[in-house]
Amino acid sequence: MSSRTGALLIHGLGGTQFDLGSMHKVLQRAGVETHAVTLPGHGGQPEDLVPVSYEDWLDTVTASYRELAPQYDTFHVMGMCLGSLLALALCERVQHSKGKLVTLAPPVFIDGWSTPWYRQLRHLVYCIPGVASRMKVEEDEPFGIKNATVRAIVKAKFARGDNFHYRWVPLACIRQVDRLRKKVLAGAHRITCPTLVVHAREDELTSLRSAEFLQATLPDVRVVVLENSYHMICVDNDREQVTNSVLEFFGYPPAPPRRVRGADKA
Repeated sequence: MSSRTGALLIHGLGGTQFDLGSMHKVLQRAGVETHAVTLPGHGGQPEDLVPVSYEDWLDTVTASYRELAPQYDTFHVMGMCLGSLLALALCERVQHSKGKLVTLAPPVFIDGWSTPWYRQLRHLVYCIPGVASRMKVEEDEPFGIKNATVRAIVKAKFARGDNFHYRWVPLACIRQVDRLRKKVLAGAHRITCPTLVVHAREDELTSLRSAEFLQATLPDVRVVVLENSYHMICVDNDREQVTNSVLEFFGYPPAPPRRVRGADKA
């Protein structure tokens, strides 16, 4: 009887499975049964995020994990951006040992080159009642994408109103990301499963300090640094390197090179 391998894939803040590019298809072709989770507050309107806490997100991914993991001989956990923070917190919570952990562009620190000098002032705004719920953090160019063609496609999707990513998120939601970052910073040392960290050197949201923290804190970790992408590494210039790094980490041969027109769809 052949063994079954599954994986839980967690999207990013304000996003959908588009954040993960072709990862679902690539893993499925390798024989991995992939499962997507839609985080609370996502898949509707940005305003839906206002009342959501990081505990809501973590409880959702934990419930999915506990339902799915027993069905497989090997079960991996993977997240992109916010999803990678949740993947880290999940693996700590459940003491994941049935498979491996992949963190793609994990924003343990929000300190990339495009973050404004006044970013720390958000912590003061959090203290003013009601303001964080009303303030909008806009998604703007370069949209986390270095590749000009893919960026133009994403810009056109926004212009059409495609429901692939929120155009903005409430500041109250960023507060929940900050709370989750603190949890990861405090608990990462308790994660024991083999971990892959894939991070772009030029990530505009989170610097390599995030990857360096995980490399110094986790007991069994491999770090891949990308040289030609911004934050959305699964759809940017290095997307084939990302998928092949994941395949290799999971013990599969690399995917055959493909000519890709624009952004892959999940």
